[in-house]
Amino acid sequence: MAPLPIKFTEQLQLNAVGVQQQSIGFNSCTLESDNFVCIRQQAEGSAQPEVLIVNLKNGNNVMRRPIKADSAIMHWNKEIIALKAGGKTLQIFDLAQKSKIKSTTMTEDVVFWKWFSETSLGLVTDTSVYHWNIFDPAQVSPQKMFERNQNLSGCQIINYRVDDDEQWMVVVGISQQQGRVVGSMQLYSKARGISQSIEGHAASFGKLRLEDAPADSKLFTFANRTQTGAKLHIVEVDHQSPNPVFQKKAVDIYFPAEATNDFPVSMQVSQKYKVIYLVTKYGFIHLYDLETGTTIFMNRISSDTIFTTASDSEGSGIVGVNRKGQVLSVSVDESTIIPYLLQNPENGELAYKLASRAGLPGADNLYQQRFDQLLTMGDYQNAAKTAANSPQGFLRTPQTIERFKSVPQQQGQLSVILQYFGMLLDKGKLNQHETLELARPVLQQNRKHLLEKWMKEGKLGCSEQLGDLVRIHDVALAQQIYQEAGASQKVIAAMAESGNFDQILPYSQSVGYTPDFNSLIQHVTRVNPEKGAEFATNIAREDPSLIDIDRTVDIFQSQGMVQQATAFLLDVLSANKPEQGHLQTRLLEMNLMNAPQVADAILGNEMFSHYDRQRVAQLCENSGLMTRALEHYEDPASIKRCIMQTDKIPEEFLINYFGRLTVELGLECLDEMMKVNIRQNLQAVINIAKKYSDLFGPTRIIDLLEKYRTAEGLYFYLGGIVNITEDKDVTYKYIEAATRMGQLNEVERICRESNSYDPERVKNFLKEQQLTEQLPLIIVCDRFNFIHDLVLYLYKNQQFKSIEVYVQRVNPTRTPAVIGGLLDVDCDENIIKGLLNSVSPQSIPIDELVGEVESRNRLKLLLPFLEATLAAGNQQQAVYNALAKIYIDSNNNPEKFLQENDMYDTLQVGKYCEKRDPNLAFIAYSKGQNDLELINITSENSMFRAQGRYLLERADPEIWSYVLSENNIHRRSLVDQVVSTAVPQSQDPEKVSIAVKAFIDADMPVELIELLEKIILEPSTFSDNANLQNLLMLTAAKSDRGRVANYIQSLDNYTPEDIAQQCIDVGMYEEAFLIYKKASQHQEATGVLVDHVVSIDRAQEYADQVDLPEVWSRVAKAQLDGVRVSDAIESYLRAQDPSNYPEVIEVATHSGKDEDLIKFLRMARKTLREAPIDTALAFCYARTNQLPELEEFLRGTNVANVEESGDKAYEEGYHEAAKIFYSSISNWAKLSTTLVHLEDYQ
Repeated sequence: MAPLPIKFTEQLQLNAVGVQQQSIGFNSCTLESDNFVCIRQQAEGSAQPEVLIVNLKNGNNVMRRPIKADSAIMHWNKEIIALKAGGKTLQIFDLAQKSKIKSTTMTEDVVFWKWFSETSLGLVTDTSVYHWNIFDPAQVSPQKMFERNQNLSGCQIINYRVDDDEQWMVVVGISQQQGRVVGSMQLYSKARGISQSIEGHAASFGKLRLEDAPADSKLFTFANRTQTGAKLHIVEVDHQSPNPVFQKKAVDIYFPAEATNDFPVSMQVSQKYKVIYLVTKYGFIHLYDLETGTTIFMNRISSDTIFTTASDSEGSGIVGVNRKGQVLSVSVDESTIIPYLLQNPENGELAYKLASRAGLPGADNLYQQRFDQLLTMGDYQNAAKTAANSPQGFLRTPQTIERFKSVPQQQGQLSVILQYFGMLLDKGKLNQHETLELARPVLQQNRKHLLEKWMKEGKLGCSEQLGDLVRIHDVALAQQIYQEAGASQKVIAAMAESGNFDQILPYSQSVGYTPDFNSLIQHVTRVNPEKGAEFATNIAREDPSLIDIDRTVDIFQSQGMVQQATAFLLDVLSANKPEQGHLQTRLLEMNLMNAPQVADAILGNEMFSHYDRQRVAQLCENSGLMTRALEHYEDPASIKRCIMQTDKIPEEFLINYFGRLTVELGLECLDEMMKVNIRQNLQAVINIAKKYSDLFGPTRIIDLLEKYRTAEGLYFYLGGIVNITEDKDVTYKYIEAATRMGQLNEVERICRESNSYDPERVKNFLKEQQLTEQLPLIIVCDRFNFIHDLVLYLYKNQQFKSIEVYVQRVNPTRTPAVIGGLLDVDCDENIIKGLLNSVSPQSIPIDELVGEVESRNRLKLLLPFLEATLAAGNQQQAVYNALAKIYIDSNNNPEKFLQENDMYDTLQVGKYCEKRDPNLAFIAYSKGQNDLELINITSENSMFRAQGRYLLERADPEIWSYVLSENNIHRRSLVDQVVSTAVPQSQDPEKVSIAVKAFIDADMPVELIELLEKIILEPSTFSDNANLQNLLMLTAAKSDRGRVANYIQSLDNYTPEDIAQQCIDVGMYEEAFLIYKKASQHQEATGVLVDHVVSIDRAQEYADQVDLPEVWSRVAKAQLDGVRVSDAIESYLRAQDPSNYPEVIEVATHSGKDEDLIKFLRMARKTLREAPIDTALAFCYARTNQLPELEEFLRGTNVANVEESGDKAYEEGYHEAAKIFYSSISNWAKLSTTLVHLEDYQ
C-alpha cells in the first residue's frame, strides 16, 4: 500500500487532562491556534465555574482559573485571554503579567468572536461586525467595520475570516432549512465598502505567486453543499497589474453516498504548500491544490464531528478538536506527497509544480529529464527556468552554469547564462558560486551599482572570494561582503583601509575576533593621527587588556603627538588606579616639559593621586608653576624657597595654602615674608593672619607684628578679627592701634558695638590719652554705667561742653544720673538748671530724675523745670507725680491738686502722703480706687466713717467681702459707721442693695437686721422698698422669729406669697396664715389651716367668716379626706362645687350616706351630665327604696347605665328596683328572672 501524503496525529485527549465531556463543544471549547485549547466548565461538586487552558506547545500543561464567562478565547501565541460576559461586556487579560489590558461594553450582544491576527479581535453582533486592536492605546473601543447582510439573519455564526492585509472579510453562518444545513456567507471589501452574499459553509483567504508574476495574487476560496451538489470555489480578489489574471476554479467536492447530511465546516489554506485543507462535519479531510483546485487527497480522520480548526503556526497544516475531545493535527508529509501524486500520471504536472513551489523531494528525476530534454531541444529559456525552479535547487550547480555558459550568445539577445541568473534573482537569493559567476561580468561591464542593489536586496551569496573580487573596485562594498561571509580579518582590514576606524572595535566585539590592535593603532596613527588617538582610546575604554598602553604612548611620542598621547592617557587613566602610577607620572612629565599649562590644568582637576609627587614638584618649580610646586612639596626648605616668590603666586592661593601648613611652619613663613620684603608682603601677611587667626593664635600674630613695629599691620589685622573675637586683649590692642593711627571713629565704633573688652581698662586708657574728642570715653562710661566717674572727670577738666554732648546727643536718658553726679560735686544750681533746660523733657526719664533729686532732698530744684515741661505740653505722669510731691511738701493747696488732677499716679502719691497726711493719702487712694491701700490707711487711722462711705460708693462686692471678713479686726467699727451713717445717707438703691447683699454673703444676719431696720423702719428713701422688706422678713424668719409677727403688721410692701412660703418652710404656720389672711389670699390661708395647722374646725370657721366657694371647696375636700362625709357634702353644697363627684360618690357609698349623697348628686346634675352621677343617683334611690322617685328618674332624661344598675340591684337583692330597671329598658329576659324571684307570675 502506497504511503499517505499526510501526517495525521492525535496530540491530546482532553478528557485525560480533566476536561468534562459535556464541556467539549462549539460553545464552550475554543481553538484559535495550535498553541492553546481553552475550555469553560464547572467541575462536579463545585459551585465555582472555571476556565481550563491547555498549552499544546508546553507538554499539554493545564492552567486553571476560577473565571465565570460566556465565552473565552486565547491569543494565538501569548498568555492573553479574551473574556465575554453578559453578551456585551468584553475584557482582555494578560495572564502572565496578571493585569487587565482592555475592557469595553458593547451596545448589543456579541454572537461570535475570534482572533483574526496577533493584535486584533473580530466581533460579530446581530447587526454588525467590529474590529478591536487590543494593543493600540488609541483604540479604546471596537471599531465598526460593516453591517451584516440579511442573508445571515437567523444563522448561527460559525466563523469569521480576514485576509492578511485586512482588506477583505467574510462572515460564515449556517441555518436549518427544509431538513438540511444551509451555509450563508457575507464577503465584504473594505476598499469598496460593499458586501456580497454567497451561499457557502466554509471559506478562507490565501496568496499564490503565479508563474512569471512579479507579485502574489490574493485568492478567496470557499466551499458549499447544495441540494444539487458540492463545489469548491477559488477566485481572485483585488487583481493587481501586471500580474497575470487568475482563472476562477470551481471543482466538485466528493461526499460518500452514506454521508448525505455531511457538509464542509472549516477550511484552512497552507501558505507554505499552497494547499487547501477542507474539513467536513462527519470528519472527512480534503486536500486541494490552491492553484488548480485539483484534489490531492481525501479520507476520514474522525468518526466524531470536528467542530473547530485552526492553522498551525508554521503554516503547513491544521489542528482541530472533535466532540470526543481529541486534539488532531494534519499536515503534508513532505517525504511522501510527491511520490503519492506521481502514482497518478494525471498528477505529474501538479507534482512538478508542488515540488518546485515548496521545495519537496521526489520529483528530481522528472526535473532532470525535463532540463536535459529542453537543453537538447535548444529551449534554453525554459531550461533555465526549470533549473531555477528545481526542488531545493538541486539543479543549481556549477555544472549547470558551465552548460549555460557554453551556449553561444545570439546576436541582439541577452546571453543564456545572464537570463538564468536573472531568473534566479527573481526567485530569491543566489548561492556563492552563482554570485561569483554573476559578479565577474557585471564588474567587467563596470556595473557595480547592480551588485550594490542586489546586496541591499539580500540576493547575493557572499564569500571571501567575492569580497576579494569586489575589493579592487569598492572597498566599502567589499567590507559588506566580508561581513556577510564572516571573514572578520578582512572586514577589519577593509575598515582600516577605508578609514572607518571607529567601526573596528564594535565589529571585533560583535563577532568575537581579536586582531593585533597595537599594530592597527600604529597603522591608523600613520594614516590619521586624530583617528589613531580616538581608536586607541575606544579600545582602551572597552578593554585595556587588548593593547599595551606604554607601547601605544611610545607610538604617539615617536611621532611628536603629545596632545594625542595626553588625550589617550587622560581617558585610560581616568580610574586613577595605583598600578598606573608610572603612567600618571609619564603623562605629567610629558606636559610639564612640553605644555606646562596643560599639566597645570590636569593637576588642577585632581584626577590622579599615584604619580611621583617629588618628581612632579621639581618639574613644576622648573616650569614656573609655583602653586603646583607648593602643592606637591612636603619638605619645609622647599616650601620656604617657593613661598618667597610671592610675585609668582596668586594671593588667594597663597592664603589658602597656609591652611595646609603646620602652625609652626606657617608662622616661620610669615616671619620670613616680613623679613624679606615687609613692604611687598605686608598686605598678604595681614590677609593670611586674618584668615588663620584662630589657627595661629592672635597673641602670636600680634607678637610677630609688634616685632616689626608695624602699627598699620596691627590695625588692619586686628580690624579683620575684632568684630568676631571674644578675646578682650585683642579688642584692647585694636583700640590702642586705632587710637595711635588716629582712627577715632573706629575707636568710637568698637566702644559702642563690642562686648569683648575690659571697660575699666579701656576707660583708664582713654582718660590717659587726653583725647580732644571725648566721645569714645563717654560711650564706654555710658555703656558700663561709669556715669559718676565720667561726670567727675569731665567736671574736673572743665569740659562742660562734653557733658552737654553726652546728655543731648549720646544718651539723654542718663540725664538723671548726670544731675545726681553734679549735685554730689556741689555744682552750681544755675549750671544744673541750664543743663536741664538744654535737654528735651520727652527724652528724660522723669521718675529717675525725681528719684535722684529727691534722694538728695533737692526736689524743689526741679519745680521750674517741671512747670516748664508741663507748659510745653508734656503729659508724662511722672511730671504730675513730682509736682504733687512738691505741692504736698510745700503745702501749696495739695487737696485741690489731688482732687482735681487726673494725671498723677494715685498709688505712688498716696504712698508718699501716708506718713505726711493720711487724709491726703485717702484722697489719692480714693481717686485711684486703690482699695486695699485705702482700707489699710483708714483702718490704721480709725477713719471708718470715710471708709464706710467709700465702700458704699465703690459698690464692689469683692471689696465688701474683704472688709466684712471675720479676719478683719476692725469689722465691728466699720459696720457701726455703715449702719449709722453711710447707708442712711445714701440715695442710690443699687449701691445700698450691693451693701445689703454683702452682709448676706458674709452671713451676718444680726447686723443685716440692724441695717435693714435702720433704713426701713425709720423714715428714709428705702422705707417702702419691697425687696428690702422681703429681705428683712426672710432674714428675721431665719434668725429672729420673734420679730416676724411685728413686721407682718407694720410692713405692707413685702411679697406675701414668698414670705408666707418661707414661713411655712421653717415651720412658722401661724405667721404664714396671718400673711395670707392680711393679703386676702383666703384659699391659701385655708390651705395653711388644713395642711399645716391641721385644724378642720378652724378651717370651717374661717370659711364661715369669708363665705367663698373656693374656700368651702377646700374645706370640703379636707372634711372628705377626714371621712366627715355629711360635713363634706354640706360644704360642697355651700360651694356649689360638684367637681370632686367620683371621690364623693365612692366615700359616701362606702359610708352608707345615701340620703346625703342624693342631695350632692341632685346638685351635681344641675351642672354636669355624667353617667357615673346618674348611675349613682339611680342606685341611691334603689338602696333607699325610693322606688317612685326611681321610676320618675328613669322616665326622665338621664345618662345612667340602667342595665348595669339593674344587674347590681339584682345581685344585692333589690329585686323590685331591678324590676324597674329592666322594665325601663325592655330587657325581658332579665326581667323574667327577676319576676320569678318576686314570685310574680302574672
